[in-house]
Amino acid sequence: MKLLINGLSVHEQFHDNAAFLAAFSCIMDMRAIARRYGQDLRCHREFLNRYPRPGETMHQAIRKLSVERRRAAMAWLTKEGPFWEDTRQHTGDDWLECRGEIVTDTAIGEAAYEKLKGSDCGLVSFSPSSWEIARVKVMWCREVEGLKDASFELENWWNGEALEGALQGREAPVRTWGAVEEICTGRFEGLTFSDDCFEPLKGVPFAESAADRILSLLGILESLSCERNNAGAFTEEGKRIRQEHFTGERALFSDSSKSEKQKFRKNLTFGDPEEPGAILFCPWHGKVSHLTLRLHFYWPPQPGKPVPIVYVGPKITKR
Repeated sequence: MKLLINGLSVHEQFHDNAAFLAAFSCIMDMRAIARRYGQDLRCHREFLNRYPRPGETMHQAIRKLSVERRRAAMAWLTKEGPFWEDTRQHTGDDWLECRGEIVTDTAIGEAAYEKLKGSDCGLVSFSPSSWEIARVKVMWCREVEGLKDASFELENWWNGEALEGALQGREAPVRTWGAVEEICTGRFEGLTFSDDCFEPLKGVPFAESAADRILSLLGILESLSCERNNAGAFTEEGKRIRQEHFTGERALFSDSSKSEKQKFRKNLTFGDPEEPGAILFCPWHGKVSHLTLRLHFYWPPQPGKPVPIVYVGPKITKR
């Protein structure tokens, strides 16, 4: 799962240096715990500009740590990261609320949007703070007619023991494309995969964020596959999912353009994983921005059959 440090949990609440240093040491310990389980605690590059004490920035306060801790902290917060804005999913136009406040452009907003897209994402907060809440509820407010607001509960940790207990029960992080293929073919019963579907990923450098997006996209297609009646028509929930993810400028799934279909028709034609010898024209695709990957599938799905996934790899229709 992704873990984001909750910048809002630093709000000038520390009245002496010793209290802040103890809290920050706890955060560093939690980061070490996360890393033992193959995760990392993601921060924002502007995190150093938060004020743990009145008139004193995080950057200034960290200077009072021991030499070893100060070096480790500064390497993490200024150079190494990882920084969650590098793979940011939500934009400043998304209206995200929590506890009566707008949390767009914060780690809370980003974590909620990750949950919206199917990724496992949680928060790590400072203690003491006003954010010692095990479940943080976030509302995504939508102005598009016909789409209801959506709410999400984020897990939030502020001590190492609780975080370690949670991570022990999580799946091990995915580290290879082969592991991605194994998860996909074993998890998604409403989808069917071509034998060579993941072959195009060979030679592509592995990226955890891209792997997460692939699993998220397939999860959405799985949900759609399960929201059909015997005649193949979508249920009301299926219509909602389709409206949300297949329409609009920021849709996760789209059809190729008319010119792309003409120019790349051969490249967009694949063998049918359900019927040997048959072929499918699959211009519909899901987008993975990082590494510019695409996930091609046959659309619309045929009644009574799983959705065929025929290609996962670099963008085919490059001009």
